[in-house]
Amino acid sequence: MSKKKVVIGMSGGVDSSVAAWMLKEQGYEVIGLFMKNWEDDDDSEYCSTRQDWIDAASVADVIGVDIEAVNFAAEYKDRVFADFLREYQAGRTPNPDVLCNAEIKFKAFLDHAMTLGADLIATGHYARVRQSPTQAGQFELLKAVDATKDQSYFLHRLNQAQLSRTLFPLGEIPKTEVRQIAEKLGLPNAQKKDSTGICFIGERPFREFLNRYLSYKPGPMKTPDGKTVGEHVGLSFYTLGQRKGIGIGGVKSYQNADGSSDAWYVARKDIANNTLYVVQGHDHPWLLSPALSADQASWIAGTAPQAGQLSAKTRYRQADVPCVLQPDGDALFALDFEQAQWAVTPGQSAVLYDGDICLGGGIIAGSTGLA
Repeated sequence: MSKKKVVIGMSGGVDSSVAAWMLKEQGYEVIGLFMKNWEDDDDSEYCSTRQDWIDAASVADVIGVDIEAVNFAAEYKDRVFADFLREYQAGRTPNPDVLCNAEIKFKAFLDHAMTLGADLIATGHYARVRQSPTQAGQFELLKAVDATKDQSYFLHRLNQAQLSRTLFPLGEIPKTEVRQIAEKLGLPNAQKKDSTGICFIGERPFREFLNRYLSYKPGPMKTPDGKTVGEHVGLSFYTLGQRKGIGIGGVKSYQNADGSSDAWYVARKDIANNTLYVVQGHDHPWLLSPALSADQASWIAGTAPQAGQLSAKTRYRQADVPCVLQPDGDALFALDFEQAQWAVTPGQSAVLYDGDICLGGGIIAGSTGLA
């Protein structure tokens, strides 16, 4: 009986490298695929594509698997980056990693892998897939065993066809063990830092990057009582809850008796009037939302869950919080929270969970505030 062929996305990072080795150890025929998704300025100091490819190829050589590079830059620009710019221009704050997984890593990549004769695909994400114990033929997306690294939030738009062909080798082991395996194998990237931030921006200044692509118009920065305390450089460059880089000095009338000043936060955007509203204090009522609405919903099972008590994340680095789901068909839903949530941000993803099972989610369209 011939071995099953698995094509694994190898980024040059330690996670996908160890995942590739694990698959080989498990008896699969493994082929590595390095995806190039951005090339507008890949010769700049901020884009690490060339070094990542060298690292991925070096690892493939050490563990004894074939690897090829494939260019998805055109697909990425059409399916991910264009949406990213549209969202920012509209004053929202998108999460391109969510769209990249749905449109590139598990669509363009999956299609390409199938042309190579793959039975399955794999990535170095921290998550798990299993066949449903209660519904024959259904696949479920589960959180990773290592809760500190779980990436199911970014994978919530995957569908049954994608999950049925996907392996996540790292889902059952902690990150510390991944590093240990890489050291033990002598992988050249064993000490490589994990990548952070948006893949096509890298470590470069975010505002400087957006400047190249977006039109923007300065406008007033106001407090909830309508007093102007500064000028914003363009609504697209701010996100709700932002504290750093707002550019408000110590406005005397808003100082405490001892001369100190509470931190300022971005609280609302008035797109129609090109006005940015800022508040003082982390727990200002304008930053707290007891409910949200979401659209563009995508459900792992193919249909919306039943209304009722679940848990949710409204941002990646957040503990699950109890909520009540109110679906409106399969594309829209509302969430009511037991405790008001901080800086619920339009454009970000609200992702639903039933225990360890990721059910799917949608794009936050709006929220209701306490004030």
